[in-house]
Amino acid sequence: MTNALAPYRRITIKIGSALLVDGKTGKLRASWLASLAADLAALKAQGVSLVIVSSGAIALGRRLLNLDARSLPLEQSQAAASAGQIALSQAWAAALAEHQIVTGQILLTPNITEERRYFLNARTTISTLLGLGAIPIINENDSVATAEIRYGDNDRLSARVATMIEADCLILLSDVDGLYTAPPAKDPNAEHLPFVAAITPEIDAMAGGAASHLSRGGMTTKVEAGKIATQAGTAMIIAKGTEDHPLRALTEGVRHTLFAPAESRAQARKRWIMGHLELLGAIHVDAGAARALLDGKSLLPIGVTRVTGDFGRGDAVAILGPDGREIARGLAGLGREQADLVKGKNSARVSDLLGIGTRSELIHRDNMVVLMGLEAKV
Repeated sequence: MTNALAPYRRITIKIGSALLVDGKTGKLRASWLASLAADLAALKAQGVSLVIVSSGAIALGRRLLNLDARSLPLEQSQAAASAGQIALSQAWAAALAEHQIVTGQILLTPNITEERRYFLNARTTISTLLGLGAIPIINENDSVATAEIRYGDNDRLSARVATMIEADCLILLSDVDGLYTAPPAKDPNAEHLPFVAAITPEIDAMAGGAASHLSRGGMTTKVEAGKIATQAGTAMIIAKGTEDHPLRALTEGVRHTLFAPAESRAQARKRWIMGHLELLGAIHVDAGAARALLDGKSLLPIGVTRVTGDFGRGDAVAILGPDGREIARGLAGLGREQADLVKGKNSARVSDLLGIGTRSELIHRDNMVVLMGLEAKV
């Protein structure tokens, strides 16, 4: 049997409402959640970083507020989410506490993953939680989201989160064990696809509709999530999660569908930086800093001689060598005023000027493309 999770060290896992909440009673499937928590603890003990994108707040809130289980107007849906979010976070915290694992709750809205500054702040929070040994539990902030400003389903949200934290793999746990050539509930001759090398129009055509009233998404949204994830260099797995220990089952060779990443995460990220961002400023560096960048190092303030333009943290800037030619470009870790303040200073002085805990890199190497002639070194 092949361990499907062996290659991955940072995994985002999406949990659908139908897995967490019993469709008939509206109650939490506590025994199932306990089994999943045991799986998560086992992976974490192997050094795997884990982020959970969990549905279930509205489904739990419906029962708590005695609301209809199938159709809610917006204001009742938001109220259910508000009540259910508390129950959901408590359930996750209690289940993982049994394994001495701390959780942290993060509620997202679309602007957080679409606007660069919010994106960087959210990514930093998640990364800090992971560094402290916690498991972040993420959900859309349904208590304030409207039809106009929402992700619409947690499949796509989980893909955004996976790419934001540069996860190796996104796992969508659902009530189906992968992608079929046709919806298996409608077509008895539908064939299971264990591997998808690329999401083509033919793959799009194979996706079906939602299977449960508790979830907003179906196979269509899962394939859409696959496009987001794989194009950013993250593999994606669709697997059945209805039985106990669904992650352990993946390590034991249970049937699933693997969507291959289009390219490495680093290549995808740096290609995005190179081709899709408007440059809002320039950072001039000395010869020593230029050599360090060519050796794969981050840009530190001490090597900066001049800062121009009007940019904020997270904006794209050019890095110019002593002769004025562009040698790299990247995402600024500080805004223009802060960068101007610390240019030419060593790391200790950066903390004195900007406060303890401020990152010492002006541009981190992961957020930088070094130019080699007319080609980008990715």
